[in-house]
Amino acid sequence: MSEVGHIVGAPRTPRDRWVEEGLRALADGGPDAVRVEALAKRLGVTKGGFYGYFDDRDALLEAMLDTWERESTDEVIDRVEREGGDPRTKIRRAGVLTFSSDRLLPIDLAVRDWARRDEAVSERLRRVDNRRMALLREMIGTFCSDPDEVESRSLIAFCMAIGQHSLAADHEGRTRAEVLDRAASLILNP
Repeated sequence: MSEVGHIVGAPRTPRDRWVEEGLRALADGGPDAVRVEALAKRLGVTKGGFYGYFDDRDALLEAMLDTWERESTDEVIDRVEREGGDPRTKIRRAGVLTFSSDRLLPIDLAVRDWARRDEAVSERLRRVDNRRMALLREMIGTFCSDPDEVESRSLIAFCMAIGQHSLAADHEGRTRAEVLDRAASLILNP
């Protein structure tokens, strides 16, 4: 077999691997942990390939935020709609996909922390959270007609989904899962 079409040299590390490794670093150590040299080392490559895809570190950070936003909104909403079910099932599924995953949850929490110190990231987070709240309003609005109650239930559901990861309290003879299930029932039942 001929090697005529073969290009000599090491294959380039795909752009998506740089973004993915950047997201891992962000989840593990925040935005300061996203350093080109450290990412190259984790990928087992030289940092030269990085500049074939990104002008600088800021371009990588922007691509990482784009990926997080797409995965945590568009892809979650698409999957929720594709898998169907009643509104309560859809709300629970969206929460599980976003806030229970080993992938999206650590990134989401890191972005929230980062947003406290960076206005551009804060605006991005606001856009993502507004899309998530819109989904909650839409779904809760199918079984609750009072707009004030829809807004309140949506806020409580969202705060519960995010806040549970920071709460260290015990639940006096109940598991966290039992309490969360009961809280979801209170929010999602008329």
